[in-house]
Amino acid sequence: MTTSTRDRILDVAMGLFGEFGYRGTSVARIEKAVGLTPGAGGLYHHFRTKEELLAAGIERHLSRLEALRDIQRAIGPLDDPRAELTLVARYTLAEFDREAELVRILAAESRARPSLLDDAVRQMFTSTNERFAEWLCERGLSPERAQAVTAVGLGALTSHRLMGILLVPAAPCVDDEAFVETWVEMVLAMIGADATP
Repeated sequence: MTTSTRDRILDVAMGLFGEFGYRGTSVARIEKAVGLTPGAGGLYHHFRTKEELLAAGIERHLSRLEALRDIQRAIGPLDDPRAELTLVARYTLAEFDREAELVRILAAESRARPSLLDDAVRQMFTSTNERFAEWLCERGLSPERAQAVTAVGLGALTSHRLMGILLVPAAPCVDDEAFVETWVEMVLAMIGADATP
């Protein structure tokens, strides 16, 4: 077996976990989808258990996510709150799109495997909220106000995208461009009275 087989197993398993859930995806189903003999144990040449496979898949998703965030941090400030907020909104929505599979898995398995998924949830959501609150504080908001604006602002972005990923895969009632434009106006209004020049 080669590394490419391991990667194929990860790709296929995460797709199946996202579609059918962890419990609804058997090892034999993964092996069959990868092209291995179902039930022959080929998966176990790469992963000791199905849970280890899930952990490796989550870790790979989070590594990709962190690499994308590193690129975002390298861009640096634009000294234009409207442009920066537009980038934050577009980036956040695109991040959810790229990680829809992971989001479905986190939503389905977070209660059954909290120790495995706590770090993933923290990396996907908590660190994003912390960075946005810091950005708001740099613009003159108090830490308390920054936390409130973060909860409302990022909550709106998250809800807009998660509804489609988790509940209603049909087209959203508001397209992304209109949503981003409205979201930027809303956040600018929330920080305008509090931000120092």
